[in-house]
Amino acid sequence: MRHDLRARYGEERLPRYTSYPTAPQFSDAVGCEAYGQWLASLPADATASLYLHVPFCRSMCWYCGCHTTITQRDAPIVDYLAVLRREIELVADRLTRPLAVRHVHFGGGTPTIMEPSELLGLVALMRQRFVIDGSAEIAIEIDPRTLTKTMTKALGDAGVNRASLGVQSFDPVVQRAINRIQSLEQTARATEGLRESGIRGINFDLIYGLPHQTVESCIETVRQSIALRPERFSVFGYAHVPSFKKHQRKIDEAALPDGEARYAQAEAIAEALVGAGYRRIGLDHYALPDDSMAQAQGEGVLHRNFQGYTTDPSDVLIGFGASAIGRLTQGYAQNEVVLGRYAERIQRGELATAKGYALTADDRLRADLIERVMCDFRVDVGQVCRQHETAPEAILQAVPKLRALQADGVIRLEGNILSVNDNARFLVRSVASAFDAYLGASGRTHSRAV
Repeated sequence: MRHDLRARYGEERLPRYTSYPTAPQFSDAVGCEAYGQWLASLPADATASLYLHVPFCRSMCWYCGCHTTITQRDAPIVDYLAVLRREIELVADRLTRPLAVRHVHFGGGTPTIMEPSELLGLVALMRQRFVIDGSAEIAIEIDPRTLTKTMTKALGDAGVNRASLGVQSFDPVVQRAINRIQSLEQTARATEGLRESGIRGINFDLIYGLPHQTVESCIETVRQSIALRPERFSVFGYAHVPSFKKHQRKIDEAALPDGEARYAQAEAIAEALVGAGYRRIGLDHYALPDDSMAQAQGEGVLHRNFQGYTTDPSDVLIGFGASAIGRLTQGYAQNEVVLGRYAERIQRGELATAKGYALTADDRLRADLIERVMCDFRVDVGQVCRQHETAPEAILQAVPKLRALQADGVIRLEGNILSVNDNARFLVRSVASAFDAYLGASGRTHSRAV
């Protein structure tokens, strides 16, 4: 890594650009009334994705950046799922006709914390209120430490065909420092059980930049992981924002690696995965060559949403559950984050929208530019601008950071085509941020660029 580039850009606090504009721009100017109107105006031939948030875990991982609640009792989960089912009904009632659905994602928290019968009931309700395509991707996030045999069977019975397993690190020193003790054997059992239930799309989540983590421990985690041959890996840099996530204060900041060490860990993981036959996808994903994500990247049709890189091309994402974010053609809508407020709104027969954002024409243009940069490390600014009926000069001349990035050898500009140089791809978020018209005071809620 060029040390001058790390010094200049590596400490920037930047979004992961799973949306644009990003969540700090959301406000109560968009509420339940606007969201209801957006739902009602969806065209009959629209296709959608569904996201269901289950914000409960049995224990807190100190690195976690998700909205979740710790409970040892099942009653709060059962009560929450009853509210979630009611929200599905309320949203479906506002549609002119059942939407066609090609992607469903259960996130958390730990979605598999619910009883198997509850999961089967939720999937049955979604199939009743939406038209879920027979080839739809139905994905779920899993904590291998708490996955049971009965839930594994229920996942197969429900039609789940992709599972994302939290691994993070197999280093016992790192595991103790982040309050997540998980053995290779637990992970192997979960992986084997899922495959026996017919779930062929397995994803492992890894994290670098954790306390006491080293290049050697990262490589060892990859070595142990690839022996189980998951179809995909997601590799994220730990975002330490203790002012935003108070449980992160339990992490010893002195044990966190610096920017150069983080970069070395990320590149060591990348080299090990590529050496094992995985293709590098965008900033932080890896997939086997015959996986649909690798194929989408090769065809230039990779996309990005709140789950990261995706093959899902839909413009409509409906979010269910506390804190869930939806994206419609008109803009974004986020539900109440606090569980009690979310439940109260739904029980009153209201949509739970607390805030959102109505997209402008300029937002749509910048969102497309950012997505292509993040997915392809390249964007034909002229082509994107033509799609939005805008002159490319208007956007290129209005982005002064591009000139600095070009002068520093981070990007090339050949006419209207912008490319990130191969040796600077680790700064792709910095390049994407050049098109971000809102980045500023909210930066402390984001992670470091390196």
